[in-house]
Amino acid sequence: MNFETLGKHVTNSYIFKGSEQMPFLAPRGVFVANNHLFVSDTGRNRVFIWKDLPTAEFQEPDVILGQSDVSETSRNSGGEITASTLHYPSGVWSDGKLLIVGDAWNHRVLIWHSIPTESGQPADVVVGQPDFNSNQPNVIGIGNDPSAKTLNWPYGIFSDGNSLWIADTGNRRILFYNDIPKTNYVAADKVIGKANFETRDYENLEPIWPYSVKVNAKKQMVVADTQFYRNLIWNNVDEAFLKPADVIVGQVDFDACGQNQFGLFPSPKSLNWTYDACFYKDGLLVNDTGNSRILWFESIPENNNIEATAVIGKRDFKTGSENKETLQGTSSSLYWPFSLSTQGNKLIIADTGNHRVVITDLKF
Repeated sequence: MNFETLGKHVTNSYIFKGSEQMPFLAPRGVFVANNHLFVSDTGRNRVFIWKDLPTAEFQEPDVILGQSDVSETSRNSGGEITASTLHYPSGVWSDGKLLIVGDAWNHRVLIWHSIPTESGQPADVVVGQPDFNSNQPNVIGIGNDPSAKTLNWPYGIFSDGNSLWIADTGNRRILFYNDIPKTNYVAADKVIGKANFETRDYENLEPIWPYSVKVNAKKQMVVADTQFYRNLIWNNVDEAFLKPADVIVGQVDFDACGQNQFGLFPSPKSLNWTYDACFYKDGLLVNDTGNSRILWFESIPENNNIEATAVIGKRDFKTGSENKETLQGTSSSLYWPFSLSTQGNKLIIADTGNHRVVITDLKF
């Protein structure tokens, strides 16, 4: 398929819609590891696993999590919450050996010690809840303070294979675990964005609505801070527990919070509902979700409000989602992309508003 509006920086693009019997509905999470493709099919309350990266528009999954078969789509499988059910899953991560899923609306993170081989396979560990049968925000319900053990809408997750970071979105913080938990209801070791584990009040220099978190081999960390239309970058993740971000992408300073910097149209500097970012080579890919585009920075920004090097998904930097020719999305454009993942020069995009995944080759 010719994705002309994806631009000159990608090639060999094609769309993937999942199961032909029951295609994706608003998939918010994608991840690729060892050529395995993992997709959080959020609107249908399931996670799909393909052992090899699909090459056709439709391909039945090898494994389905959250449901017993491809035809089932209900929240928590239409029954009580268990170790096998999901409710609007979002973030997903794997190293090809284990699997971690942000089961966002059950206010928990699920861990499988090995890649599941059977549909409906129960998780081995739950984080954020005392057991597999609990699912209230911060364990005891809405309006209660968090703790080092609780979660509230954990949308984003990341691991380096040893430690674990969770974007605990509803509690406006990032939780850090020195070791990937091996037992239920483990307390986080440190918190980013708060002075302690018991508060969710915030200041503008802290993550306001952190939706995703990524850390690269150089120990740089990026957080997609959705509500303030910005990405926050720490040059050293070890310092993130002690100080605000070093660099802001999308805004001029910590107090600025304008959608497209209060402009009528986007620009090379602005963001609109950014839900993810992804380190790639020496640079950074930023999911500018509300503008239905991806921004490329050829090097990690060192100062606030830096202009992007290139754009994917739009013909130029001034074209966003709120235009008559792009408002509804088309077969040759992105529409509200939520998540990004790379493997080699492959870029996998959760093209959420179009209910599909886009797979393409980067030319950077």
